Amino acid sequence: MCRSIYIYVLFRTKGRLVTVPQQEHEELPATPLTPTQAFDALYAFCAPALVRQAYLLTGRRELARESVERAFQLAWQRWPEVAVDRDPAGRVRIMTYEYALSPWHRFRPRHRSPEEPVADPCDRALLAVLMELPPSQRRTLLLYDGVGLDLPETAAETEASTPATANRLMNARAAIAARLPDLADPSDLHDRLVSLASRERLRAAQPPAVRIGSERRARLWTRAAIAFTVALIGTTALTIRTAPTHYEPPIAPGAEVHGVPTRVAPGALSQAETKLRKKLREETASGPERLVPVGR
Repeated sequence: MCRSIYIYVLFRTKGRLVTVPQQEHEELPATPLTPTQAFDALYAFCAPALVRQAYLLTGRRELARESVERAFQLAWQRWPEVAVDRDPAGRVRIMTYEYALSPWHRFRPRHRSPEEPVADPCDRALLAVLMELPPSQRRTLLLYDGVGLDLPETAAETEASTPATANRLMNARAAIAARLPDLADPSDLHDRLVSLASRERLRAAQPPAVRIGSERRARLWTRAAIAFTVALIGTTALTIRTAPTHYEPPIAPGAEVHGVPTRVAPGALSQAETKLRKKLREETASGPERLVPVGR
């Protein structure tokens, strides 16, 4: 399996397999490649071109490098599936494009500052026009006129129908031709895209660093999943512990009671009660004096 991956990676160009002479087949290593060697071969073959393609998609050098590294980290985590894929390079390219065109990057603080412009004014104008295109049109244009895929392959990779892909391609070409008339010819546009991507100093990390980063990220996500599971189990146990064991009916709201007689206020004091109240107010309330009952 790894030997076939090695042959596939080294001799694939622009989505098409190149015929290899028998002599070159004999020069290939006789021992099968390990997963690490096969991954490193795929990375060494695809990473430089993918960084340049991601730069044309995003217009940012650091984001282009990060997109390629993140795609290969995911590929290393899923290497048993990627290794047997019919097009491992295309699968990694899809992951790179998806990460590069993610709309969440706009909320990152370091992506809010403007990128350092390219030196050539013509390349600067082309890159500005590319950044003004919708992401779907930009991706379709890059795959068809930049990478060299045909229309059905481009439609399959962008998960769109062939007519929709053709419409996106024509709209993107028309927008570029309206701003840059000298690039109306698709062949000239292809040459300018390749030239723009080749002039920038875009470097990718080494394969061991990508594999180590992938394994570290996998361990981090595993620990986070374990911590979340433990927290969920603890919360569930606490809920079961403190939950009521029997049904407590709610207290019914109060209702107005009718038919109760109204409360009668006290009437006026009688003459004797008035005289007694006056006497109580005039006598001292404390001291040696005491009230003595007076016989009637």
